[in-house]
Amino acid sequence: MIVEISFVPIGVGTSLSHYIAKVINYIEKSGLKYQLTPMGTIIEAEWNEISSFIDYSHNLIFQMGVERIITNIKIDYRLDKKSSMQDKIDSVKKKRVEVDV
Repeated sequence: MIVEISFVPIGVGTSLSHYIAKVINYIEKSGLKYQLTPMGTIIEAEWNEISSFIDYSHNLIFQMGVERIITNIKIDYRLDKKSSMQDKIDSVKKKRVEVDV
């Protein structure tokens, strides 16, 4: 399963990187496979690992004094075959067509 998650602490100003850095530190320690992007974090894991990560991350951010978090979650879940983050990237690169500019 591939999941894109973004946490948006509310009421803390416009810079959120301090909060997200704490979450990324947790991901690093957990050993989950992830990719940080400018707009969210992509994680490749089973649902029980992902749901535990989300719960822990919420609690971590709340412990930093935040009282409200908006969490956006996008899930890519397939039954027909196992697909990794790298598989998806490779598939697009394989099918890419050069465009004349």
